[in-house]
Amino acid sequence: MKRRLAPSPAGEFTRRQLLRRTVGLAAGAWALNAAGPLAAAPAVTKGRIRQSIVQWCFELNGEKWNLDQLCQVAKELGCQSVELIPAKDYPVLKRHGLASAIGQIDMNPDPPFVFGFNNPDHWPRVMKATRDAIDAAAAFGCPNVICFTGYSARNPNDPQSLHLSKEEGAQNCVAGFKQIVPYAEQKGVTLCLEMLNSREDSHPMKGHPGYQGDHTDYCIDIIKRVGSPRLKLLFDIYHVQIMDGDVIKRIRQFHEYIGHVHTAGNPGRGELDHHQEINFPPIMEALLEVKYQGYVGQEFIPTRDPRQGLREAVALCDV
Repeated sequence: MKRRLAPSPAGEFTRRQLLRRTVGLAAGAWALNAAGPLAAAPAVTKGRIRQSIVQWCFELNGEKWNLDQLCQVAKELGCQSVELIPAKDYPVLKRHGLASAIGQIDMNPDPPFVFGFNNPDHWPRVMKATRDAIDAAAAFGCPNVICFTGYSARNPNDPQSLHLSKEEGAQNCVAGFKQIVPYAEQKGVTLCLEMLNSREDSHPMKGHPGYQGDHTDYCIDIIKRVGSPRLKLLFDIYHVQIMDGDVIKRIRQFHEYIGHVHTAGNPGRGELDHHQEINFPPIMEALLEVKYQGYVGQEFIPTRDPRQGLREAVALCDV
C-alpha cells in the first residue's frame, strides 16, 4: 500500500518544488540573455547627447564582439551610431539601422595615426587613404572622417630618423589640408583632426609618444590657418585631460571648431567610473551649453565586463 503524503500548506513550497522553481527561473534568465541584448532596457533615456560606440576597443578586449554583436549592443543601449569601422562594413550598420558618426582611414598595415599630414613624404599615401574614406563616408551618409598630424619622426618606423620641428610640422599640415579640404567640401564631409596625448607610454593605445598634434592649441591653430568649416577638431576628453586639462573651459573656448568628441576614463583609458578622475556629466552639460550637435563616442578600453561598462558610461553621459 502506497503512503499518501499530506498536501503542503497553502503558499508553502516543498524542497522539490522550490528546486524546480529555481531551475525554471535560471533557465528563463539564461534564455532571456541568449535571446540577445535587445531584451534589456535602454541606457539612454534623455537623448540630448547623441552617443556612439567606437569599434576597436570592444573587439580587442573582454568579449570579442563581431560587428553584428556590437550593433546589437548599441541598439540595446539606445546609441545611434557605431564608428571608426572599415568602409566595407557600412552595409552592416545599414542593416541594423545605425549611423556611423565618423569614418576611419585605411593605412593598413600601419595604424592610421602614425602617418599624417605633417610630412609631405607621406602625402601620396595619406591623401589617397583620406580621399577614399571621404568617398565612402559621403556615399553612406557618414558626416565625418578622422585625420591626424602624424608623428614628428620623418620616418616613424626608424628610431634614428630626424624629427620635424613643431613649426615645420604645423606648416606642412596646413599645406596638406589645404589640398584635401576642397574635396571634403565638395563631398559634404568634415575632416576631424584628432589631438592625442604623447605622455602615456604604458600601452600603444593609451598614449602616443612622438605624435606631433599632442596639444589642443596646436591642433586648433592648424585648423584656424586652414580656414574651412570642413576641418574641425576631434576633441578626445581623455587625451585633452592628460595634456592640457581645463576640459570644460576648452569646450567653451573652442566649441565652434569641435567636430566630434570621444570619452575614456583617466588614468588608464578605462571605464567612466569612480576609479578615474574625469567628471563626465558636467562636461556633457558644457557640450549642451555650447549647442554641440555632433556625437559623443565611447572609446574606453574595458577592464571588466564591457557590456556593463558601456551601459554605465552611456547612462552617465545621458544628461
